[in-house]
Amino acid sequence: MTARTAGRALRPAGRAAALAVATTAVVFTATELLPGDAGELRTAGRASDEDVAAERERLGLDRPAAVRYLDWLYGLVRGDLGRSLAGGKPVATLFAERLPATAVLVVAALAVTVLLTATALTVAYLRGGRGGSAATGLAAVPQPVHAAVLGAVLAGLLGWLPPVSLLPPGGSPLADPRLLVLPALTLALPSAAFATVLLRGALADTLRRPHVADARLRGLPAPLVLHRHVLPFLYAPALQVTALLSGGLVAGTALAETLFGYPGTGQLLVSAVAVRDVPVIQAAALLPAAVLLLGMLLADLAARRTTAPGDPGPSVAAAGRTA
Repeated sequence: MTARTAGRALRPAGRAAALAVATTAVVFTATELLPGDAGELRTAGRASDEDVAAERERLGLDRPAAVRYLDWLYGLVRGDLGRSLAGGKPVATLFAERLPATAVLVVAALAVTVLLTATALTVAYLRGGRGGSAATGLAAVPQPVHAAVLGAVLAGLLGWLPPVSLLPPGGSPLADPRLLVLPALTLALPSAAFATVLLRGALADTLRRPHVADARLRGLPAPLVLHRHVLPFLYAPALQVTALLSGGLVAGTALAETLFGYPGTGQLLVSAVAVRDVPVIQAAALLPAAVLLLGMLLADLAARRTTAPGDPGPSVAAAGRTA
């Protein structure tokens, strides 16, 4: 391996590391901008200024912001997420209790997203890359509207599903998969629409390539043209979009879990914001960013293996322009 090749291989990892450090700065700054702090909220406005100052000192909130940021960053490097300001529990323990439920929800939502997107793109392929206005419209609908409509129809009107997804203590959503349906669909529908809008452009770009037109003129069956001449050019943008969606799905769990009472890390984030539990907020905010950065790194590395040298192939950016 030459130095130039090694440099190209390490460049995505270096870029991901730089973005990770930048993300920690953004997350820390965002938590600093929250009105009030845990010291004020814990005393509930009934304590004197001296008592509030003593509480802030006890929680370490009286230290300069730069010192607290570097201390938090040093803890992250050592794998220490800190302790909750609300209960004193290690943040890692709080996440270990909730993360399995969120992981199951995100995997279920991602599976539905991939299935819906593949179906929509297959229809678009059979139509020569045309259409997609329905996906564009669905992608523009806010997630709470999806949740309200799904809950009203599937739980209220038809009565097929429970309106909330409460789990028994220590229970798993896999014990009653019906609890997953509403939050998973709430996450999957807008994600699938967004992915379809992005990848339809990449599909249209690929269908305009000369070798695809030549294969059609030679009378090859549509499934063979799709498998042999179209799909190889969609792998790289599909991986990039999947990485983007994975981070977005994790971030979207905060709303879906709160709306349906699903006990995951998203609901933990909402509870932590209410009491300004900064270490929990920071960890919960970093989770989707970490998933996104890891996904983009893997997608970047995979794209370098699936894209021929000198051929940039369809990209998400190009897809967005075409769409």
